[in-house]
Amino acid sequence: MRASSRFHSVSLLTLVVLSLLATACWAGIRSGLLIEPGKQFVLGGGQRGAFKVEAHNVGPVPVEIKERPRGGGIFGKTTLAPGARGTLRFMAGSTAVLLNPSAEQAKVDLKISGDTKLSMNYEPSGKL
Repeated sequence: MRASSRFHSVSLLTLVVLSLLATACWAGIRSGLLIEPGKQFVLGGGQRGAFKVEAHNVGPVPVEIKERPRGGGIFGKTTLAPGARGTLRFMAGSTAVLLNPSAEQAKVDLKISGDTKLSMNYEPSGKL
């Protein structure tokens, strides 16, 4: 095998590996989320890195989004009205809490990026 051919093979392999890594990092998670009345959806908690949530409220009711930091407490980030969009950043170890305080089902489309090794679960509202 000639040196130029070997270099071309290694360069092509490197390019393919870098492309796959970049795609995995940029792809993140996409989810259509339904939250029943009086429930909340929790995302994350204990992960090593920060994460970002791009949310689009596609349902008929407002959705509250809060952050529960690793060390305790909770603070409000925003409330998304029906049709509204928002981009929210969460610290390493924090939990994103999406609450549906209404009497109707909420629907939110999410795109999550950053550290996506996140736990996901539903809780009754008020468990902050």
